[in-house]
Amino acid sequence: MALKLRSQMPELDGATTWLNGEVSKADLKKPVLIHFWSISCGLCKEAMPNVNEFRDEYKDQLEVIAVHMPRSEKDLNLEEIEKVAKEHGITQPIFVDNQHKLTDAFENEYVPAYYVFDEEGQLRHFQAGGGGMKMLTKRVNRVLGIK
Repeated sequence: MALKLRSQMPELDGATTWLNGEVSKADLKKPVLIHFWSISCGLCKEAMPNVNEFRDEYKDQLEVIAVHMPRSEKDLNLEEIEKVAKEHGITQPIFVDNQHKLTDAFENEYVPAYYVFDEEGQLRHFQAGGGGMKMLTKRVNRVLGIK
């Protein structure tokens, strides 16, 4: 069970570490896309160019935060996370969730998973798995008021 629509965004607490800068919920003044990914997840890597495109295209209207959710012991290697993030052009802040604190707060079980929050911090869209970028784009546009 993931967060219900219109739920408030959980606080961004409990990171093992942050890469590319740290963000708190209080810092977020515009809609937010939070995406869960893992270095052991092929689909995540395939989707990353789309996520980055999103980040760049909407940079004035949308915050993008990556959450690295480990799925095995191997996924806990910080150097590996940094390396894969660089390889895939992840320049947005990365919440490294080695203790699953944020994963649990989001009740998230999936990678990749995408959560779109409006500027009030309410969840407006959730989707998991590969593909479906058109749907994500549509939902983000709706939250941003773009036709």
